[in-house]
Amino acid sequence: MKKIGILFGKERSFPEAFIETINNKHIDGITAEHVRIDKVMQGESSGYAVIIDRISQDIPFYRGYLKNAALCGTAVINNPFWWSADEKFFNNCLATKIDVPVPKTVILPSKVLPADTSDQSFSNLAYPLDWESIFNYIGFPAYMKPFAGGGWKNVYKVNDPQDLFNKHAETGELVMMLQEEIFFDEYYRCYCIGGKYVHIMPYEPRNPHHLRYVADFKPDKKRLELMTDIVLRINKYLGYDFNTVELALRDGIPYAIDFCNPAPDAEITSVGKENFDWVVNAATTFAIEKAQSYEEGKDNLTWGEYVKRSADGKKLF
Repeated sequence: MKKIGILFGKERSFPEAFIETINNKHIDGITAEHVRIDKVMQGESSGYAVIIDRISQDIPFYRGYLKNAALCGTAVINNPFWWSADEKFFNNCLATKIDVPVPKTVILPSKVLPADTSDQSFSNLAYPLDWESIFNYIGFPAYMKPFAGGGWKNVYKVNDPQDLFNKHAETGELVMMLQEEIFFDEYYRCYCIGGKYVHIMPYEPRNPHHLRYVADFKPDKKRLELMTDIVLRINKYLGYDFNTVELALRDGIPYAIDFCNPAPDAEITSVGKENFDWVVNAATTFAIEKAQSYEEGKDNLTWGEYVKRSADGKKLF
């Protein structure tokens, strides 16, 4: 029996629907359940062919468990090794190499020195930074947000240099990105499952959170194809099995704003029933595919094109 498990936190509607949908299919040799962990011993199998990870970004113990499970052959969705290494600034850098439009972005050192460091630890960092060049490149207004992490935590709109300095002083040890504001005409949030299933959702980030999926943007076929191509290209290079890509359209050009969301919101009360049904069906379909193709004793993880080409010594782009 090949077991598919889901590892989750406070969310309820998606995990329950995911398990119920798989088990109601009555596929011979495949069952789904909540992941249960009562011990984690080095080099020992988790007992799962596939695990959907919805929470390890917040719980390091779970990330360690998943890496051990992957080492023993479990297909973890998403790859916990890449997820541990990835962050938003790198994703923007990668996008510039694969012809995906992104806002102009720079990375800023933390305002407060990290623990166990001193000013001597930053011997290679110029002080002050070349703020004039940074401001000329980014422009104002702009957004400042953590270079890693998810959600809308510690996100600031900054209107001028002094506003930036004032708000940067509040960020402590966080490493921040400063990013050009894209004044968009339309905005979309796009699920991508298995690197092949794409669902494009009109989205209005300026609305209150519970109304963000209430948007009446109506892209034509050509625009849908353009956005689908960008979503697939991003996930092909990153290697994410379960991700969302946010696209802001300015003058018809889709700019990738946020595309490092390996545990994206999938609660029915947030995304709405139509989008919820799509993500449950796509996620269960892909998880079953991964379970059916699972080979004991092999690496069953998904690795992105960037990593694979690097490992093979091939031209990256």
